[in-house]
Amino acid sequence: MSEANLQEQILTFLQAHPDRTYSVEQLTDELHFTGATAFTFLVKELANMERKKLVSTDDHDHFKLVQETKTVEGSFHGNDKGFGFVRYDPDLPDIYINPDNTQFAITGDDVAVEIIRPARPGSDRGPEGKIVSIVKRNYTQIVGAYTPSTDEAGFIGSVAIKDKKLSKYQLLITDQGLHPTEGEVIIAEVAAYPDAQHPTRMIGIAKQVIGSVDDPGMDVLQVVYQHDVPSVFPEEVTDEANRIPDYVTDEEKVGRVDITDQPLVTIDGAESKDLDDAVVAWRLPNGNFHLGVHIADVSHYVTENSELDREAFKRGTSVYLTDRVIPMLPRRLSNGICSLNPDVERLAMSCEMEIDQTGEIVNHKIFQSVIRSHARMTYDAVNQILEAHDPKTREKYADLVDMFDTMGDLHRILYKHRRHRGAIDFDDNEAKIIVDEAGHPIDIQLRVRGLAERMIESFMLAANETVAKNYSQLKVPFIYRVHETPDSDRMLSFFEFVTNFGVSVKGSSKDVKPKMLQDVLKKVAGKPEEAMVSVMMLRSMKQARYADQSLGHFGLAAPYYTHFTSPIRRYPDMMVHRLIRHYAENGTGEEARARYRDNLPNIAETTSDHERRGIDTERDVDSMKKAEYMADHVGETFEAVVDSVMKFGLFVELENTVEGLVHISTMDDDYYEYVEKQLALVGRKTKRTFRIGQPVKVQLMRVDKDQREVDFKLLNPEEAPKTDLLPKREHHDNYRGNNRRGGNNGNYRRNGNNNNRNNDHRGGNNNNHRNGNSNGRRNNNNHSTNNNRRSSTDRRR
Repeated sequence: MSEANLQEQILTFLQAHPDRTYSVEQLTDELHFTGATAFTFLVKELANMERKKLVSTDDHDHFKLVQETKTVEGSFHGNDKGFGFVRYDPDLPDIYINPDNTQFAITGDDVAVEIIRPARPGSDRGPEGKIVSIVKRNYTQIVGAYTPSTDEAGFIGSVAIKDKKLSKYQLLITDQGLHPTEGEVIIAEVAAYPDAQHPTRMIGIAKQVIGSVDDPGMDVLQVVYQHDVPSVFPEEVTDEANRIPDYVTDEEKVGRVDITDQPLVTIDGAESKDLDDAVVAWRLPNGNFHLGVHIADVSHYVTENSELDREAFKRGTSVYLTDRVIPMLPRRLSNGICSLNPDVERLAMSCEMEIDQTGEIVNHKIFQSVIRSHARMTYDAVNQILEAHDPKTREKYADLVDMFDTMGDLHRILYKHRRHRGAIDFDDNEAKIIVDEAGHPIDIQLRVRGLAERMIESFMLAANETVAKNYSQLKVPFIYRVHETPDSDRMLSFFEFVTNFGVSVKGSSKDVKPKMLQDVLKKVAGKPEEAMVSVMMLRSMKQARYADQSLGHFGLAAPYYTHFTSPIRRYPDMMVHRLIRHYAENGTGEEARARYRDNLPNIAETTSDHERRGIDTERDVDSMKKAEYMADHVGETFEAVVDSVMKFGLFVELENTVEGLVHISTMDDDYYEYVEKQLALVGRKTKRTFRIGQPVKVQLMRVDKDQREVDFKLLNPEEAPKTDLLPKREHHDNYRGNNRRGGNNGNYRRNGNNNNRNNDHRGGNNNNHRNGNSNGRRNNNNHSTNNNRRSSTDRRR
């Protein structure tokens, strides 16, 4: 037997049993070697392999395969108790990191992890690892109010940290930078992170004072700066914007189609000032519909690599907060020459479609145009015309009423067509927070989504799909909005979950179609379990994003989709316009295709990241203001609905969309156990059961605006339904097992990453499905819609 052959046999056997150790005698038997000579050869070869570090020995001289160290990179999420998890693949279990192996990483850090224990096959227990390096810090600066102090040598003071993910840390300020005064809000650059000697301490250098803690709106500004959202335009950007004429010149009209005679209208919220789309519709002689969607041609003014372009790319999106908008473009453009204001000429990128009676788009044209809006309509006014049939409003817009009626008919056809192909329609309440002059919230108003809003949504979807299909079929480099098919394992778990409610799903989880999920929602519509099923469906889906490949949009059941309709507030839309112009002027040959091919992947990835940054900022401000509003109502009672059930308690949502926690430690009428498969908390003695969608009455007990926490107590547990969901036990009644009251209490405040929705409707910004992460408290008020609310249908502002 040759040395190489013997080594191969040993390695093959040990690789099949990588976690076991063997004595020489055991290996002899397993490899079916016989005789003293074979035994001698085996001993020599094992010694040789040990020198080569192919095998190792333990204290008992047993041999084991030396496994190649596997290192992966991912994002760290820490727990207040010291341990954490690293998410490195959306379709694989997170890696558990015990407190000794975190390298003092902070939530959000990108880390390199060595797998020290792989996931067990057939078990739901994920792998364990240790962090070997911190690749990129999530927090390079911290914003907060400064307090002077002389307690520690070398430090001049500290910063009050409001970010709940940093609640266990302190930030000390050195004397190397600015020397702020008490009460000033500063930006501190992090100079030193936690280490073994100081596991909860960071050191910062004061770099900028942004105002006083008492300044109106400073609470919002702190959130903006903490998320590193650019909020002030550099002088060179505003100078460039100011050089752009505030009217359309004759030279700019050359080569464009003049459609200023068409009765285009804009339809937006009453408060909107950046009007980036105008629509028109009429019936054709053949019975089909003409639909024109005309979008502000922002890319004409924001030229490639200009100061405006670089700043817009840096921002990626406009950010809509309760008391302000942080625009992607200077207001001279967004509210001026790029806004489709009535009765003035504007440059546009137009998509005209012929739509038949079934909702199919049978012809289309995409071109550069000159338009004039004939009316600045609001959703309220159009709803008065189409839904309320208000005589005064119909008389006021008598010359447009017929067109609006035609638009309503066309919308119903388009909506039916989308539903027929399987588009999944989630429709939640959304709220508008009303603040006074000082920025204090005084009311939360529910927004009612009427026919006008849904109609514009249909028209924007049609245009986005048409543009995407056109350029995908041309096979040219392009930017798409994609929402990929859900992972089969997650879908299988979801299908198994809905069988608990008597819902059977036709089809395979390995070939899931949108219509399969639409049918599930139909079967539970109006039933108590509807909310629970919707939540679990969302958690099973992937996150929408931008990409340079046309991968379709699962939630919309659309084989082609892009973002074309909101270039004033989204960089990808502006880039789509730039590409349309490029191919119109240069053709679609290889030279034209090569122009942007290499840049598009980076543009798609970066703008996806900036979109998430904007959504996180909006969500944090929204939840902070809702908590501030509720602080005036401590002690009051409210009707609520359970919108999520965790081991540590119930998240409930009020009618005004405010969300808060009923912690399990306050549910003292019984000992409640978590039944994961049913997403339920069940009382051991009383069998009282709490599940998603269940109405409850609660009392507001505590509010923490800075941490964005709202805590409730149940008032009517005796009214809860009773079930037999708990597994049968042979233990005594007082056995508490592992489900300790207040379990997961270290970081029970959910972090908000599981609440964003992905419908991509009007222009399509709602893109972040629930990911099921329950490692902490969810940021208040984000129940299942992309908060802030760009809304479940992503309507424009």
